[in-house]
Amino acid sequence: MSHLFTEIHRFKALLGNIYDPSEASSITNMVFEELLHLPIHQLRISGERGISKEEHEQLDEVLHRLTKKEPVQYILGFAWFMGHRYKVNAATLIPRPETEELVAWVVHNPHIKDPRIIDLGTGSGCIAISLQKHLPHSEVFAIDKSEPAINTARINALSILGESKKVHFFVQDMLDENWWNGLGNFDIIVSNPPYVLEQEREEMEAHVVEHEPEGALFVPNHDPFQFYLPIAHFAKKHLNKNGCLYLEINAALGKEMQTMLEAQGYEGEMRQDMQGKNRMIKATLHT
Repeated sequence: MSHLFTEIHRFKALLGNIYDPSEASSITNMVFEELLHLPIHQLRISGERGISKEEHEQLDEVLHRLTKKEPVQYILGFAWFMGHRYKVNAATLIPRPETEELVAWVVHNPHIKDPRIIDLGTGSGCIAISLQKHLPHSEVFAIDKSEPAINTARINALSILGESKKVHFFVQDMLDENWWNGLGNFDIIVSNPPYVLEQEREEMEAHVVEHEPEGALFVPNHDPFQFYLPIAHFAKKHLNKNGCLYLEINAALGKEMQTMLEAQGYEGEMRQDMQGKNRMIKATLHT
């Protein structure tokens, strides 16, 4: 029978060939906490704990998938976002910390009481659900063209919000103008649309490129605002007075994004993420 420390060391050693030491350690902790039901502080003091045959087989299967560069969140079936556990799968992007910063920006700018909000391209639902959670008197809508993604988002909403609060989810393509008039106007429009240029693909980690949904990541090099321009047009027609448009953006295109929004009649406020990159914009229409 192997022991906990032996297995942890094996994971970190093999994952260290793929990830930097900090990330390899974080992934290892996540796996062992989930599979062995041991909180991280228990992992540190339970080194001599034996690993059963069944646990060893589970760990082996997970480690095999990890060494094939499959994201740990897809293997375990969940990711954390703003302190809550979200179901994720191949139909949804894995929520990122920078998107938490975008949500926090919206939450801490309560310029409108009881806002009506829409999240365009909701994926796992993490933005919409978090906004409903932190702005409990708001009315939140969310769309995504992927039915599997919307089904996942509905499961997350029920798990995190319970039955007393609700996000209105719809299967819709944000580029299809036919639905634009169906939901009315909003005080807050928020989106984290696809923004990675095809030319940036080679710079990205294999566990992202090979496993996360391409349609939620990439845009053509010649059309970096494939989603942002329609969103800007939608917001011009469907933002209430004093309403705001919040966008997560490609850090390399911050100035170009501001220029595009200004050409559409917006005033944009750029904000950097925790890594000092131009990651989000709040846009308001000139009055």
